[in-house]
Amino acid sequence: MAKEKKLVEAITSMEEDFAQWYTDVVKKAGLMDYSSIKGCMIFKPNGYAIWENVQKQLDARFKEADVENVYLPMFIPESLLQKEKDHVEGFAPEVAWVTQGGLETLPERLCVRPTSETLFCDLYAGIIQSYRDLPKVYNQWCSVVRWEKTTRPFLRSSEFLWQEGHTAHATEEEAEERTVQMLNIYADFCEEVLAIPMVKGRKTDREKFAGASATYTIEALMHDGKALQSGTSHNFGDGFARAFGIQYTDKENQLQYVHQTSWGVSTRLIGAIIMVHGDDSGLVLPPRIAPVQAMVIPIQQQKEGVLKKAEEVHRNLAKEFRVKMDVTEKSPGWKFAEQEMRGIPVRVELGPKDIAAGQCVVVRRDTREKIVVPLDELNVRLAEILKTMQDDMLSRAKDFLASHISDAHDYDEFQKAAAEKPGFIRGMWCGDEACELKIKEDTTVTSRCMPFDDQEQIAETCVCCGRPAHKLVYWGKAY
Repeated sequence: MAKEKKLVEAITSMEEDFAQWYTDVVKKAGLMDYSSIKGCMIFKPNGYAIWENVQKQLDARFKEADVENVYLPMFIPESLLQKEKDHVEGFAPEVAWVTQGGLETLPERLCVRPTSETLFCDLYAGIIQSYRDLPKVYNQWCSVVRWEKTTRPFLRSSEFLWQEGHTAHATEEEAEERTVQMLNIYADFCEEVLAIPMVKGRKTDREKFAGASATYTIEALMHDGKALQSGTSHNFGDGFARAFGIQYTDKENQLQYVHQTSWGVSTRLIGAIIMVHGDDSGLVLPPRIAPVQAMVIPIQQQKEGVLKKAEEVHRNLAKEFRVKMDVTEKSPGWKFAEQEMRGIPVRVELGPKDIAAGQCVVVRRDTREKIVVPLDELNVRLAEILKTMQDDMLSRAKDFLASHISDAHDYDEFQKAAAEKPGFIRGMWCGDEACELKIKEDTTVTSRCMPFDDQEQIAETCVCCGRPAHKLVYWGKAY
């Protein structure tokens, strides 16, 4: 018992210190480790397997939306990066530069990609000539480097994994349609697979991507009441096209500039899963994203027939589920604690008495409910249990989100909510950036988005300055 208790004690309570709880979980659950390079992390098997599932399932949705995968170089010549002024200024503080190759100084500095807009623009300028060449809907799965001052595993690191889609279209309308389409794909994926509800909306001009005409975002709410920007989709208009000379001949034989989009999600989604669903025992993974959906744990495995039956159960489950079996010599209690720490959705307990009764015990990770299941019904019942668990996790996350949205009608209410009520604050905004800056300076709260599905006029005036306002904004403290 001492050892089993120690495993759980390795995690700080989230109510005591949420930041330390998060760090404890990502370490103790075997998701990552720190590397010898400041700000860079090592993905361990348990963590990388989650990203593999994100990539596999999200990529399938991309392909249904006619997205094609490509891969571009990780280096960007400085002269290429300089072609779009706003874009360069936005990334300048975070850029890592290569100045030497082998023993020779390079004739031109090379940027290690912080994002690949300029590379895709260079590509499109060479391959797009006619309206027949459009649209181009490309995506790449890769890593990018941004020299961050403050890092946190999965949420913000100097190098991180992501996907970045870059498209070119004949018209502004097509580009806008694609921008919103990809944001909706992200939101649906997060809700249906990660069991995380999202607030969808448009960023203010101050918060939009450098060089974009408009930026759209999905915002999730973590257990500590902070927002996490979980994915973005940008409409670039024809700004990049003009900077890079990306033109096509239309059906009337007239030269036109293309309209472009860019969109991406990253390993930050793993951080969202941890902070939305985790508890003081570790991870709680939604079944649809979990690398291992069920862990078979034989009880008193040294007794005759137990391992043999457990192996049979494992083989049958493996036909339909992602399943493993723990046959180590650790005690059952220790195995249970490890399964819970790793967030495996269910464990299947099987001992001599269960075998004699033709049954097993299925234990849900989220509720710890114990369900006795006849062995000859296990595959069918397990599918039902996993679906119920997935649905319940989403329902709880939706309830949490709804219960952590408060309204503010004036600045006193806003400041009180910012100080006392974790979560999103709904407040009207006049559109003046000065109000955004004042709110951030006074409360550390930032504008998260102007939501698509909620533009209720909750007041006639701006929550900050009191002038007339017609834009409802979701505000919040954020990672």
